[in-house]
Amino acid sequence: MENKFQYYLPVNIIFGSGKINSVGDISRTYGSKALIVTGGNSAKKSGVYDCVKNCLVSVGIDTVLFDKVTQNPLTTTAVEGAAMAKEHNCNVVVAVGGGSVMDCAKAIAFLAINDGDINDYIFNIRNSDKALPLILIPTTCGTGSEGNGFAVLTNPETGDKKSLRCNAIIAKASIIDPECMMTMPKNVLASVGFDALCHNIEAYTSMIAQPFTDALSLYAISLIANNLTDVYNGKIEKSGWEKLTLASTIGGMVINTAGVTLAHGMEHPVSGLRNIVHGQGLAALTPAIIEASYKGNENKFKNIAKCFGGTCAEDCAKVIRNLLCEIDLTRTLSDLGIKENDIPWLAENCIKVSAASVKNNPVVFTQGEIAELYGRCL
Repeated sequence: MENKFQYYLPVNIIFGSGKINSVGDISRTYGSKALIVTGGNSAKKSGVYDCVKNCLVSVGIDTVLFDKVTQNPLTTTAVEGAAMAKEHNCNVVVAVGGGSVMDCAKAIAFLAINDGDINDYIFNIRNSDKALPLILIPTTCGTGSEGNGFAVLTNPETGDKKSLRCNAIIAKASIIDPECMMTMPKNVLASVGFDALCHNIEAYTSMIAQPFTDALSLYAISLIANNLTDVYNGKIEKSGWEKLTLASTIGGMVINTAGVTLAHGMEHPVSGLRNIVHGQGLAALTPAIIEASYKGNENKFKNIAKCFGGTCAEDCAKVIRNLLCEIDLTRTLSDLGIKENDIPWLAENCIKVSAASVKNNPVVFTQGEIAELYGRCL
């Protein structure tokens, strides 16, 4: 096949242990008053929030705290955060947290200088290429939001979970310090680690994958395959965390270009409807979707299987199920509160909010076939 592609991703990645201490010097390039966006507890308990605030204050940057972000962040929360940024005349946004925090911070930075309903921008009714400058500091190695221009948000009125996407919300700098990840509880590590794996698998097998994303994602898959279980079981210290963190960031970068496929496309309606943990939703869906999709690109699914000790494409779903067992993440949709009578809405919403993901999948399924897949995962 002839290769024709475009790769553009202006992300300033600052990676390494101790790099969090550079946040002050980096941020003062972009503003003098920072809205620090975080969640309610974890970044404060771990000390990462205090470290970031102190670094900013030490270089003369005033700070304002917005700490109302929850999992599966809401469009309404982003609106509230943007109002605070405007009220206090903040001119830079610093996010400290996991993917939900970073995604919400992106939307806050966007809404702080763009008028109108954010849902119009999410559904491409309106467009803008401006936002406040963003500094992102991930504290979980999962979403890779620090490496792309996506902000996944849920509309609480409709249950639609969909991405705001534009280059304006790509971070001016992403400070990725593996030491900020190491206080995660095991259950959080399992969930976010599997999310990172899914990003790389889906980008690798996407219909719009290209040589750069193939090389990066397959490398990241191998990093996760060789480290996630051991880190989860406490058998590897810093080096393992570094490799998982790198794989997570790569996952965010490759989906910026190659997109995600059906697992994310089907999961977003699930967590939009029931506010479940994203990685658990992926765990419930991914093996069955791989079983239904691997014949669309047997060579790539074989390569994935080999990373986990398999030998052929048919092994891929099995090795992923084995991984889920090893990290105590085996789930069904029923375990997560999904009922059979939810399936028609889920399948319809999948087509509505995730049309690109459906199209990117190695095998493209109809709405009826997607409903059948949801049923297999109950």
